[in-house]
Amino acid sequence: MDAPNRSQRVLEGAVATLLRPLFRVLLRRSMSFLAFEEIAKRTFVDVAMKDFAIEGKHPSISRAAILSGLTRKEVSRLLAVSGPDESGEGERYNRASRVLTGWLRDAAFIDANGMPRLLPEDGEKSFAELVRRYSGDVPARAVLDELVRVGAVLKRPDGRVELLARAYVPSSSVDEKLAILGSDVADLIDTIDHNIETHGEPPRFQRKVMYHRIPASAVPAFRRLSAMQAQALLERMDRWLMDHDTGLQTDAPAPRAARLGLGIYYFEELFEPSADEGENTP
Repeated sequence: MDAPNRSQRVLEGAVATLLRPLFRVLLRRSMSFLAFEEIAKRTFVDVAMKDFAIEGKHPSISRAAILSGLTRKEVSRLLAVSGPDESGEGERYNRASRVLTGWLRDAAFIDANGMPRLLPEDGEKSFAELVRRYSGDVPARAVLDELVRVGAVLKRPDGRVELLARAYVPSSSVDEKLAILGSDVADLIDTIDHNIETHGEPPRFQRKVMYHRIPASAVPAFRRLSAMQAQALLERMDRWLMDHDTGLQTDAPAPRAARLGLGIYYFEELFEPSADEGENTP
């Protein structure tokens, strides 16, 4: 098999592998294949139009049809259909995360020991001031209600607000978790794409550590160890990024700004022992 055909087979295998966990999500949420196909075709055309236009030329339906393999009529239809709303949940996640980051890092909201203060709702060095600094023009009450809802903060009987969690994790909302599925997996695939296509540019960091024969009894210990050390690393990276972020206190984009970050994820897959292994088990 020549190199182009071999690469195509490898790509097809990779796509099938990454689609399996995605399709489990879709089937659990009762999305039909026809609905998935419509989203896939619409996104295929959108990427062809926006990311693969010929330099100096306006994106054309004909070129999108050639790249996607769809007819010009189908491309025209897909361009006329509004896509899924990709704004709401992701933006709420980002704003809430910025508020918690500010509470943990800003000297105005931490005590002499570096711990987050109890904040009054309004006034100087208050929760409302925290929100103004780190979440733009969103009403402080809306942010407070959201953080209380996900268990990140507690409104005490004396009216002060207490931080309970060091990160915004939407523990109850399926919609928010599904939005994170889109944003986080897209970031990982974008990094892999960069590392495949890079021409003279430094590769982006992309590593994982994995062993196949870890006793199941060791799983809880590794869960705790990995969570603790990963959280410590992310907090160090968060501190560096916050020190260099020129846009934390405004929604206006900084000149020549970049969205920059580091993601860590944990995975496990338990296997049942084979018949031969079972015979040798004491």
